[in-house]
Amino acid sequence: MYELFVTERAAAQHERLLTVAREAGVPVSPITDRAADGLSETVTPQGIVAVCALVDRPQETVLKPGAKLVVVLVDVADPGNAGTVIRVADAAGADAVVLAGDSVDPHNGKCVRAAAGSLFHPAITRIRDVDAALKACSAAGLRTLGAHGYADTELDQVAFDEPTAWVFGNEAHGLPREVLETVDLAVKIPMYGKAESLNLATAAAICVYTNAMASRADAT
Repeated sequence: MYELFVTERAAAQHERLLTVAREAGVPVSPITDRAADGLSETVTPQGIVAVCALVDRPQETVLKPGAKLVVVLVDVADPGNAGTVIRVADAAGADAVVLAGDSVDPHNGKCVRAAAGSLFHPAITRIRDVDAALKACSAAGLRTLGAHGYADTELDQVAFDEPTAWVFGNEAHGLPREVLETVDLAVKIPMYGKAESLNLATAAAICVYTNAMASRADAT
C-alpha cells in the first residue's frame, strides 16, 4: 500500500487500521466526504481509499511445480463472478487463480469488492493466450479438469489424487470446444433436481471444494 485517504468519520471508526498504516510508513491523508465520493466507485463509500500496487504476478512465478490446486477462468466477463470465484479459491486453499483469454481485469472495482479481501491471498496471474495458460498448467504438473455441463464424467467419479487445475468458462457460453479438447478431462456436476444449470460461482465452489476436501482427506 502506497497511501491511505480517510474521512474524519472513517478515521474514528478504524483507529487501529490507521495506526498500523502509519507504523508501516504509509502516508495517511484526511479527506472530505465529498472527496471520498469522488475517489470511490461505490454508491455508499466507507470513507477509506487506499492506493496499492497491482496484485497480479508473472505466470512463471505462479504456475510452477509444487502447486496443488489452481483455478483457471477462461473469458469470464462478469467482475462479480470473477471476484467470487477468487474468494472461493482462497477459502479452499488454492495456490493460484489464472484469468485467461478475455477475462475481466482482477483490479476492476466490482471484482475487488466481490473477492472480499481474497484478492491478496492466492497468487493471481493473467494470461491472454488460453492455450498458453493450459500448457503452463500442464508444464507445472497439474492435471486440467474442464467444467462442462454435458461431460460424460460426473464430479463424484473423479479421483483427486494429483495436483489439479480447474478450468471454468464464460457465464453464458461455457468453455470453447478447443479448450474442452485440450483439457485432460471434462467434468460435470450431477443435477438431481429440475434446475438446468448452475451459475459460474456456484459451480466453481462445488468443484473446487470437492477437490480440496478430497485431497485433505487423502492426506490424513
